[in-house]
Amino acid sequence: MNRYCVGLQRAIGDAPVMVDRTCDAPEAHGANRLLLCLAFGIIAAVSGVANAKAQEAEPRSYTNTPVGLNFLISGYVHSEGKIAFDPDSAIADAKFHSDAGVLAYVRSFDVGGQSAKLDVIVPASSFAAQGSLNGQPREREMSGFGDSRFRVSVNLFGAPALSAKDFASYRQDLIVGVSLQVSAPLGQYDDSKLLNLGSNRWSFKPELGISKAWGPWTFEVAPSVTFFGDNTDFFGGNTFSQSPIYAVQGHILYTFQSGIWMALDGIYFAGGRTALNGAKSDNEQANTRAGFTLALPIDRQNSLKLSASTGITTRTGSEFSAVGIGWQYRWGDGY
Repeated sequence: MNRYCVGLQRAIGDAPVMVDRTCDAPEAHGANRLLLCLAFGIIAAVSGVANAKAQEAEPRSYTNTPVGLNFLISGYVHSEGKIAFDPDSAIADAKFHSDAGVLAYVRSFDVGGQSAKLDVIVPASSFAAQGSLNGQPREREMSGFGDSRFRVSVNLFGAPALSAKDFASYRQDLIVGVSLQVSAPLGQYDDSKLLNLGSNRWSFKPELGISKAWGPWTFEVAPSVTFFGDNTDFFGGNTFSQSPIYAVQGHILYTFQSGIWMALDGIYFAGGRTALNGAKSDNEQANTRAGFTLALPIDRQNSLKLSASTGITTRTGSEFSAVGIGWQYRWGDGY
């Protein structure tokens, strides 16, 4: 015997919909499964939007830095755009805007005679989106902390560990380095919501970095892969999983004698197919982004960085433009 479901508002991606986890009618189970399938595809698409920096190319990650320095960094990124997914799905015209802030601490140190860095990053953001589900308008808003990230990068060649005094005579040639970034499930998460700022899972991103300087010009390339743990408490006990995302970013930089530098940035990433309780979705990503970065030193201890980026090609996922500003303060030995 069929029974009617009591509708509860839950968010599919950016759009709340009416679903009921407790409904036992066969029709309801089928409808709920369809909604969930749409949901986990869109969640994968917008997972990087709540913290726009997650899909941004970052220049100068492997440049040499005097050891014994500390960096305090604060930044703000505004992003807006749309969510691209299967045009045959019931969700359409999904648009969003996000205001994200970040606070980070960086420490440089010596590893085997080469320079290395430890980064601790704490993001927070507000996110609002509108769209339509089966022709009905829906919207979603949220704000809070995202998942914290921890990154260790070690230069293997071409970046000797130097004091601030000795660093004055250093000139870059070829640098080769590696890094590992770990994202911890410390962000805001509610298993009754289909979209959260925290992901309730671990992720691990190993990366190789190569940086080559020719006079004031520097060319960088950094391939990486991100592995994701499973979220075993997705929307009330379901298991949400995601395949690795493969990426490569590149930069062309020019440094002026004043210390100002600018960069053209690009990144391509692919993969990230998601699954719910083992059932895979057709939402593999293959996206390209391009951007521009300008760094402005203020004095020996302070600097500003301006950035802008936009999507070039998007198969599925978030297609957005972003602008950001960051402030950096450094102190330590020799400063």
